Amino acid sequence: MKFVSPLTPGRLVRRYKRFLADVALYDGGAVTATCPNTGSMIGLAEQGAKVWLSRSDSVTRKYPLTWEMVEAGPGKPSLVGINTGLPNTIVREAIEAGKVPELAGYPVLRREVRYGEASRIDILLEGAPGTSNCYVEIKNVHMMRRPHLAEFPDSRTERGVKHLEELSRMVAAGQRAVMLFLAQRADARSFSLAADIDPRYAAAFQRAADAGVEMLCYRCRLSTREITLDRRIDINAVP
Repeated sequence: MKFVSPLTPGRLVRRYKRFLADVALYDGGAVTATCPNTGSMIGLAEQGAKVWLSRSDSVTRKYPLTWEMVEAGPGKPSLVGINTGLPNTIVREAIEAGKVPELAGYPVLRREVRYGEASRIDILLEGAPGTSNCYVEIKNVHMMRRPHLAEFPDSRTERGVKHLEELSRMVAAGQRAVMLFLAQRADARSFSLAADIDPRYAAAFQRAADAGVEMLCYRCRLSTREITLDRRIDINAVP
C-alpha cells in the first residue's frame, strides 16, 4: 500500500476527542489532523512523539491531514501504523500478490460483503464451484507493552466479539473462516491477546478457535512511502 504523496513529519502535541490530533510541524507550523483510530492507543499518543501525516485533496474534508504513523517503543523506537482503515487494503494487495500462502487458490476476492446477522466480512474469498468459501476478518494491531510482543485489543471491543461469533457460525455452516490480525509494526515477533484489557474478547477468541476458526497474525514492513505485508508471526493466546 503506497501513500499517494510524501508524508509530512511533525511532533504530536495532543490527541483528543478520539478522532483529532494537534501536531507541531517541523517547519514551525501547527495543524489539526484526523486520528483514524478509535482505540486507546496505549503507548502511541505521547506528547512529543514523532508522527507522519498524509494529505487529502478532497475539498469536502474539514481536516485535510490524517495521522498515519508514529515512532514509538517499547525499547528501540519503531514505525507504527495507527490508521485502522488501511489493513484491509494491505491484506488484499498481499493476497492478490500471492504473499499469504494460507489464503491462496481462491479465484475471486470480494470486499465488504454482507453476511451473518447484519455484518460485513472484510474479505470474502470465493472458491471454485462445489468448494467452500473463505471468510476473512481483519483486525489492526498496534499495541506493544513489552518488547516484540504485539497485543490486541487495546480497549474493550464488543464489535470484535461479534465478529468472532459470526465467523464461528460460518464454520458451523460448512464454510472456512479466518481471523487475521495485522500488526502494523516491524518490531513485532509474536502476538498475544490482551486478556487483562478485554477478558470477554479473549474468551470469545478461544471459543472461536475451538469451533474451527483459523487464527493468523502477520506483521508489516513500514516506511514513509509505503506499508506492505512482511511475514507471519506466532500467536500465543495469552501472555
